[in-house]
Amino acid sequence: MRQSSGVRGDRPEEAEDAAESKGSKSARKSKGAEGAEAAKDSGDAEGGTQESDGSGPGDDSGSISGGGPRRRRIGRIARWTALTLSVLILGVAAAGYFYYEHLNGNIRKNKLNLGDKQLDRSVANADGQRPLNILILGSDSRNSKENVALGGARDDADRPPLADVQMLVHVSADRSNMSVISVPRDTRVTIPKCTDPESGKVYKGTERQIINTSLGNGGPGCTVATWEELTGIPVDHFMMIDFSGVVSMADAVGGVPVCVDANVYDDKSGLRLPKGTHTIKGKQALQWLRTRHGFEDGSDIGRTHAQHMYMNAMVRQLKSGTKLTDPGQLTGLAEAATKALTVDKDLGSVKALYDLGNDIKRVPSSRITMTTMPWVSDPQNPDAHVIPKPGDADKLFSLVRNDIALDGKDKKKADKSPPPTVPAGRKGDIAVTVFNGTGTVVEPPATGRGSDIAALLVKQGFAKATSDSTPRAQADTTITYPRATQRADALAVAKALGLPESAVRHSPGVQQITLVVGGDWRTGTTYPKTEGDEPVTEPSGSPSGTPGEQDGKNGEKKGDGKKGDGKGENKAPESSDPLNGDDKSACMKVNSLNRF
Repeated sequence: MRQSSGVRGDRPEEAEDAAESKGSKSARKSKGAEGAEAAKDSGDAEGGTQESDGSGPGDDSGSISGGGPRRRRIGRIARWTALTLSVLILGVAAAGYFYYEHLNGNIRKNKLNLGDKQLDRSVANADGQRPLNILILGSDSRNSKENVALGGARDDADRPPLADVQMLVHVSADRSNMSVISVPRDTRVTIPKCTDPESGKVYKGTERQIINTSLGNGGPGCTVATWEELTGIPVDHFMMIDFSGVVSMADAVGGVPVCVDANVYDDKSGLRLPKGTHTIKGKQALQWLRTRHGFEDGSDIGRTHAQHMYMNAMVRQLKSGTKLTDPGQLTGLAEAATKALTVDKDLGSVKALYDLGNDIKRVPSSRITMTTMPWVSDPQNPDAHVIPKPGDADKLFSLVRNDIALDGKDKKKADKSPPPTVPAGRKGDIAVTVFNGTGTVVEPPATGRGSDIAALLVKQGFAKATSDSTPRAQADTTITYPRATQRADALAVAKALGLPESAVRHSPGVQQITLVVGGDWRTGTTYPKTEGDEPVTEPSGSPSGTPGEQDGKNGEKKGDGKKGDGKGENKAPESSDPLNGDDKSACMKVNSLNRF
């Protein structure tokens, strides 16, 4: 784990944070969305946050300065806001239908996805159940007097908001397990083209930008589009919370137990706790979730671990109901939860939140896994930004995409795809469009990859195979088909290229059979096999293997917990710092420089 200079610091009010970044002396001018974009490239200790030097009301143009205290307290509060969101739905479910219509009026709603290219929803399992993917966001927006008071920096209240906390909550199709992926706020990503649903303003797609600035490109729907671009995971809902919601929820929950392995005092957040376990709420909870210097090596990653501990404990409290026995407290929790929320339109009612909360309550705490996206320092700005770790980040995203539990305890799953009902046609009659999706935030697209594979298919008899130069970015190579009658044709294409059957998917959103060559196949004429891959052997008949025998992306046979059975190797990589939801023994390691 790198030191604090490797991950951006707490916030600009911390003078030493500004000094930690090599580029903290640079300043860029910005307005509106351009300000957000400029913030991404500011080499300050916060990397990608808009700031001024704090010497006065600030430049009217919205200048950004790497070291100034203009945004004091803003991000420290926003940093943990989304943690509460992931349990808000449990609170609403517990509160039931108190003041139903009144509560409905509290909830703010927005469009789910503002991008041009939206992923198809997750495929249902054999029982017709679908997994749920909910993006949890914490915003530093100051769109009310309460938020301005909590966030400070009133003269900077009009700049675009930042999504400083981002977590994807994945609930498995059978509701047996839940996975959470946090992405560091300073991650460099591709932000796709987004359109503001209210103003109609179009924000062009940009590469190598800081992920937290996506919120300023039209709203949370652009952050949803960015996550789909980054992970390949379709997002079903989003939930966003702001400053005032954080404070009200912290009080409404009634306290959460946390642990430190030594006396800790962080003069930046104000947290002061003696060694041991303590129940914290309100201001003290805010201090815990803001603390960076006091934990581990003083980096932002240590703070993320503290937030995971808090979230796990809060989930256990709400699921057990031990803090929610008083009707007045239930009413207060329902009020706080609904007033704190901005959600997508399909989730914009107490009924929808109640149903979602009941779904999540079915997941035992022992099957909840909290993770952080595996990362490495950005080679172009290692002191301020990070990028997804090649291999490990892709593996984590792939497990969630394929609804495989991160704890490695998945039971056998039936094959999601039914046998073809129509035999494959003649190769020469099968139309295939090939896209080059090999580009990532780490590497540019492999030149000519789409046309090369299209030419290979033509050589193998698929005369109607063509390439499309429209940019794509995808970790896994996939073949999608629009109609069930074309499944056998798609399997024939997969067999010709050596692709496993699990790469073939039904997608009503495509016009014809579509092959996206992903980052896992940048070179060569045959798809690189990995242990457990089972190539298509009978494209005109039933899928290879029997139902219940395969699991996940690579079709691994299940059985004895050894390699290839979906257990052990099909679990969160260690670099994602997995934390089990039932782990009550977790205790934050205190930085030796912050002990008393």
